[in-house]
Amino acid sequence: MLDMTSYFPITSPTLIFFVVLLIVLFAPIIMGKLRIPHIIGMVLAGVVIGEHGLNILVRDSSFELFGKVGLLYIMFLAGLELDLESVKKNSRRFLLFGLLTCLVPLLLTYFMASWLLGYSNTASFLMGCIMASNTLIAYPIISRYGLGSDSSVMLSVGSSMFSLFLALLMLAALAASFGEDAGFGFWLLFTVKFFGFYALSIWLIPKLTRFFLRRYSDQVMQFIFVLAVMFLSAALSEAVGVEGIVGAFLAGLILNRYIPHVSPLMNRIEFIGNAIFIPYFLIGVGMLINVGTLFEGLHMLWIVGLIVFFGTFGKAVAAYFSSLLFRLPKSSGHMMFGLTCAHAAGAIAMVMVGMRLEVGDGQYLVTDEMLNGVIIMILITCIISTLMTEHAAKQIVLANSQQPTAHSQQVDEKILLCVKYPEIAPQLLELAIMMSSPEGRSHNEQQRQNRGLVALNVVYDDKLSAKHREQGLRLLEQLQQRAASSDIYMQTQVRLATNIANGIKHAFREFGASEIIMGMHVHTEVNPKFWGDFIQSLYNGLNRQIVLTRFVQPLNTLRRIQVVVPSRAEYEPGFHRWLERLARMAYNLDCRIQFHGRNESMDLIREYINNHHLNVRAEYTFMAHWNELPRLAATINADHMFVVINARKGTISYKTALERLPNELMQHFSGKNLMIIFPDQYGSTKEESMTFTAAQHQEESSIYDTILRWINKHRRS
Repeated sequence: MLDMTSYFPITSPTLIFFVVLLIVLFAPIIMGKLRIPHIIGMVLAGVVIGEHGLNILVRDSSFELFGKVGLLYIMFLAGLELDLESVKKNSRRFLLFGLLTCLVPLLLTYFMASWLLGYSNTASFLMGCIMASNTLIAYPIISRYGLGSDSSVMLSVGSSMFSLFLALLMLAALAASFGEDAGFGFWLLFTVKFFGFYALSIWLIPKLTRFFLRRYSDQVMQFIFVLAVMFLSAALSEAVGVEGIVGAFLAGLILNRYIPHVSPLMNRIEFIGNAIFIPYFLIGVGMLINVGTLFEGLHMLWIVGLIVFFGTFGKAVAAYFSSLLFRLPKSSGHMMFGLTCAHAAGAIAMVMVGMRLEVGDGQYLVTDEMLNGVIIMILITCIISTLMTEHAAKQIVLANSQQPTAHSQQVDEKILLCVKYPEIAPQLLELAIMMSSPEGRSHNEQQRQNRGLVALNVVYDDKLSAKHREQGLRLLEQLQQRAASSDIYMQTQVRLATNIANGIKHAFREFGASEIIMGMHVHTEVNPKFWGDFIQSLYNGLNRQIVLTRFVQPLNTLRRIQVVVPSRAEYEPGFHRWLERLARMAYNLDCRIQFHGRNESMDLIREYINNHHLNVRAEYTFMAHWNELPRLAATINADHMFVVINARKGTISYKTALERLPNELMQHFSGKNLMIIFPDQYGSTKEESMTFTAAQHQEESSIYDTILRWINKHRRS
């Protein structure tokens, strides 16, 4: 037997860096399957590979260096990503809610730690500071629901900044009191030095930034300058007796207005942090955790339970009391609590500061049990925050009086037609023509360009790319001739890409398209998956309408279109776009269209059809539940088109039953004409946007879904 223990722990710097990169690569994938925030995945990976786990890596000087940089980077990004304008507009409410969401959990946690856990005053105060701050880890949910301008969301964002700043100030004062005589003279000197550092920063950093950014446009130089400012601020704060994370956070706040959130410079700053420094820091934190203390008995569970309960209860009290004080609805209170109850990067940064504060001979302020308790607390509060924010977002959307009316129209219309296979490309073009606006045939050049078609052929960039490009050009030339015969303005492009989905997304933005029409993959012997290689990545990466279709017989032979509509589909921003396209299709084909769904949705669909497409022969059938979908298969004839209105995860009309859709379609609707529509959704379409609290990788199905399918399969057998 080969003794593998002789090869561990790894000490080679090259192999250490390789293992870290593997963790950074696979942690988001695994955590996505487990539906756990990827920040926790990095920490857990550090636990596994550290000396208290499998002892694969030694926590060498690289973890000290990159970990320190990552710690500063987290706080710097926190300052850069905050929306300062929203804070200025409602400063009084932000100030009040910020004070409540900071002080209430701080006081509750302080008394809990000192009375129930027996911690010292300084350790209890540190624990209170940790629970006083919060991380907006659930904010990506807000973008998906389009609630960024909601008053409860803006209050939560502004108060989070304020509470974090207060917590950092109190932490800085706590850290400064160690190692010196903390009398009146010390605190007076400390106050003078701190405000001197603050005044120097807000005077010097803007001047340096304006001077440099005006004179030097080189992208690398700008990036290096920003990092230099961050480290200078951190070093100056340490020089005056304040932790470096305070200086990094202050530098981020000052540079906030000079680095737009959508600028290439911001993208590079976030990219480097997310790719190297922050993961290194999180993995290094995990390597410090001693998992053995988790199995020492109920004491550890008692500690975690108290920390989570009192900290979360304090955030809940602040959120719901503030919502009552500001006369906001109950759903706004849910939203404020959901956004402010999570703890992540800021809590880790603070507990790491406490680990360096020595209280005696070899004794530090933060013990192993406190560190483990904080890490588990982060996991639990992130889960609570995600669930509560999702629930509150749905409540706010449903209660919002500004839901879409039957008279709203989608103005922008430029269809991107993705074609690859010559056998189905003409039918896709015919479908796009059936769905397009009559203004696409206008003789006005501006209207033709704004409302025309774009035919795209994406070629994989490999050794056969030249051959495939020639084939794509010939295919697009044939389609352009067909479009011209229908007096349709159509642009064409053959695009090389190393990733097909990214090539489509980039072309979508370049042409300013409003939606995509494309065929479903038919070569199951190459890829047995229902969605094929890249469609899942495409609809997760774009929030605009995507129409996937499969033709079994020619489009002009269809006699009926049957549409299944999920409940609450009328609340989605793309409701009228897909309804308008299907109504045009039914009118141009002169066939009946039958809608299946809840009465609430049917009423709005009927109103829209009657107001805008009176000549369309429409029928409306009540469908109580999405589970009734398989029985519709018997009613779909060969000359019918079966249309499914789908929904992306995290949207108001999404339901877990949609996860079974691929299997149900393959099992019950094989050989049928099929169309799947992903409607417009809220959220940013900026593909390169990222944040250190949200993973860039999104898993469509979780490991829990796989386990349930396995159990059901063996139960039936």
